[in-house]
Amino acid sequence: MATQRTRLVPHILLVLLSTCAAAGPPAPPSNLECYRPCDEKECSLIRCKWTPNPKINSSYHLYWMPANNMDGSITSEYSSDGIIYREQFPSDGDFRVWVEASNQYGSVRSQEILLNAEHIIKPPPPTFSSSSQDPLQIYWGSQEDPLEIHWGTICNNLQRQVGTCDVRYNTEDNQKFGFEDGLCSTYSVLDPQPGTIYEFQVRCACDSSLMSDWSKVLRIKSPESAPVGEVDVWRDCDVSSAGHNCFLTWKNLSISQGRGLILVYEISIIYSDDNVKQMNVSALESSSLSAYNETMWRLSSSLKDVSTVSVSAYNALGATNATHLVVPLKDGNDQTIHLLITDQNLTVSWDLPPQFSDNLKQYVVQYKECSPRQTFDWIKVDTDETEVYFQGTFKKYTPYRVSMFAVSNMNEVYQLSTAIGYSAQGAPSMVPTFKLLSVTATDATLFWEPVPFSKQNGVISNYLVGVEKQQVYNVTVTPEHGNQTLELKNLSPAHDYKVWISAVTAAGPGVKVTQTFKTKQSSLSLLGFLLVIPVILLVCFVFFLLNAIQGKGSVCRFWPQCVYEKIPDPRNSHIFRQAKNQINESFTWNSIRTYEPHPKISLLEIVERTPIAVDSNGLTRPVMKEECSQMDYEDGRRVDVVPEECDRTDHRYGKGEYSKMDNSDEERNDCSSSSEEEHYTSGYEKHFMPSVLEILGD
Repeated sequence: MATQRTRLVPHILLVLLSTCAAAGPPAPPSNLECYRPCDEKECSLIRCKWTPNPKINSSYHLYWMPANNMDGSITSEYSSDGIIYREQFPSDGDFRVWVEASNQYGSVRSQEILLNAEHIIKPPPPTFSSSSQDPLQIYWGSQEDPLEIHWGTICNNLQRQVGTCDVRYNTEDNQKFGFEDGLCSTYSVLDPQPGTIYEFQVRCACDSSLMSDWSKVLRIKSPESAPVGEVDVWRDCDVSSAGHNCFLTWKNLSISQGRGLILVYEISIIYSDDNVKQMNVSALESSSLSAYNETMWRLSSSLKDVSTVSVSAYNALGATNATHLVVPLKDGNDQTIHLLITDQNLTVSWDLPPQFSDNLKQYVVQYKECSPRQTFDWIKVDTDETEVYFQGTFKKYTPYRVSMFAVSNMNEVYQLSTAIGYSAQGAPSMVPTFKLLSVTATDATLFWEPVPFSKQNGVISNYLVGVEKQQVYNVTVTPEHGNQTLELKNLSPAHDYKVWISAVTAAGPGVKVTQTFKTKQSSLSLLGFLLVIPVILLVCFVFFLLNAIQGKGSVCRFWPQCVYEKIPDPRNSHIFRQAKNQINESFTWNSIRTYEPHPKISLLEIVERTPIAVDSNGLTRPVMKEECSQMDYEDGRRVDVVPEECDRTDHRYGKGEYSKMDNSDEERNDCSSSSEEEHYTSGYEKHFMPSVLEILGD
């Protein structure tokens, strides 16, 4: 890290080197000249001047001595001006003068000059002959008479003859300059411009002495005459979102054209419906009809529905020819223009068209500042010109709209080209609006508004649009571009994205504006989901429909067994096993699946049977009501045990049995009473089938 002492070292060395370079004897003074200024009465002293060396500190001394005296000298010390008073120089004869510069390292002399006191007299400036003290004098001669001026000197007071005089002049608008020498006391301007202000200066010498300084400026206005030429008329259009509002504008006549004081402008307006309106705009006082900004006029009323205008300028002696302008614009051939703008100049150039049209009268090139100030100007040139120059103050980062038009011999206006230029460009401001226009699962459309002209700070060449850190799009635009859109493709469904945008000029990109969005769910996933749900519902509907048509038992053919984990399997019933054994003896397994078209239906009659109990003596007796309740309770306890046995697996069907089966031959040969009791006490029937009492109770 540099310290204060380190930073001071280069400066100290620079000062030391400068001191060393300036050391040594001074340089000799140069451009020594002396003169003898005179007032109205006498010339009392001699004043000498020279050019010192500013890089070396030195003291200067003016020396003089008679030309024929080599023994001594009369010296006087002065720094920049040396004065020799009247008693110190000889009244006649020549004398030598020089300057000596000295310092601690030595001294040096300038070249000597030989002077004569009578030859270096410098009289005061002459004065113009005039009976009026007005700074602007009016020449009342006729238009054909030359413009004459007269002056006088004090040479006679100094007892000297008047020598030669010089005259220089120019017009107030700096369009004409003149210089004449060898004059005495008068000068004439032949064929002066009518109504033009001329500015004169004169200087003179007495005998063969030195010339005096230039006199004060004399301003004389030449006689007026009728104006010539035409008024430079154009249109100033304000471009806005509501349309084009155009106003008539015109420039002051030049002095050479006006030939006098312009009093009024006569304006004739012809509307599209052939109505004509006449108005006179005063050039000497303000009016509500127009506005004036020192160089040009602007009509207050709009040119809406106007087809043609004409303008004439009047002075006291006549008027100019009327200038006609057709207001509606027409589209012309595209013409490329090139702009070069600095802080003080605007240059517009173009190429001549390959086919020149004889119908064109002139080109018009205009520029307008795109800001509230709205500086506006135009130049009309011949059709063989290819370049125009504007002088003025062109601000940085401010847009200037340059347009080129062609005017036909019929005064019709054709627009050829428009361009935007800057004297210096900067980074643009942020985009005012940046949003998502539409989004799908894989695509998204972005929308943004262009940066306003007042905030672009340069010509926007393109926009940079970035999608997170994956990709940056380069969107090329033109200076006249409007709202922009960009479509992003190949995005991921149901994904969050962050996008940004930045405008770019020649100075670089501007401030970024960000936006976030999320893509939608994929349509294929949603479609698949929407298709699966109806299929599942349809399958369920079909299964339930089959269940309704074929009965509960046939549903087992379509539904998996796990669905009916709580539903009993009728194949575990003792009755079903007996029926199965009987069928196996008569038919094979395939015959079970045969279909009987007309099955025989038997009527089942239910007969109430009184329960019989056996007492301790081995005698039977009817069961009482209390005993029935006890038997039902015991049966209920057996039923509760059945689910525990259901966990055992049948070898063929994989389902748990509801009662223990005994297929021994001894059980098959039991008496009928034992078979009936087995039928009523089977675990399956007791668990799933209603008892006689439950049926009768219902």
